[in-house]
Amino acid sequence: MPTTTYPKDRFDELPADTTRVGAHRAENPRLRAGVVLAWAAGAVLVLVAAGIVGTMIVTGRIALFPAEPTATAVVEAPVEADPVVDTSYPVLILNATSERGLATALRDTVVGAGWNSDVVDAGDASTHDFATTTIFYVNAEDEGAARGLAQVIGGADVEMSEAYAGPDAADGTPSKQLTVVVGEDRAGGSSGGE
Repeated sequence: MPTTTYPKDRFDELPADTTRVGAHRAENPRLRAGVVLAWAAGAVLVLVAAGIVGTMIVTGRIALFPAEPTATAVVEAPVEADPVVDTSYPVLILNATSERGLATALRDTVVGAGWNSDVVDAGDASTHDFATTTIFYVNAEDEGAARGLAQVIGGADVEMSEAYAGPDAADGTPSKQLTVVVGEDRAGGSSGGE
């Protein structure tokens, strides 16, 4: 193989006392365990938060783009019906206290106000710890009659409920009936029933 000779230049003449020739590079920095741990913990928190939010969006618990707000309906207090004394309604009077005779006494008051004694029944309730005397009615159109009966007996709460609905009419609709549940507010303190 032929040898090529190049002319000598200043780079060929190196001083004898130099030990190192070439590029000088710094040492690789060591990774600190605390920094690595902090980055790992931060990444885990971000991934968990993203997973929770994503799951809630997919299941519909959070709306990503909620619908435009609509005008909310203003709930007005229901208008109470005017009291009407309607003696055509059957009346069931239940004594829900431990005092005897309250239902019978109230029955006499109702019959004295014009109700036929055949449509006014008195008896004991299944419980004896009802707090306030209440008149229950089934249909909204019966509220006026219930308020009229409340005036006849000297005051009572009035509430719409199917808990004390009378027997159904021939067409399957609940028949009109007013139910008076005598509460502890009318009791004097003796024990017993009806």
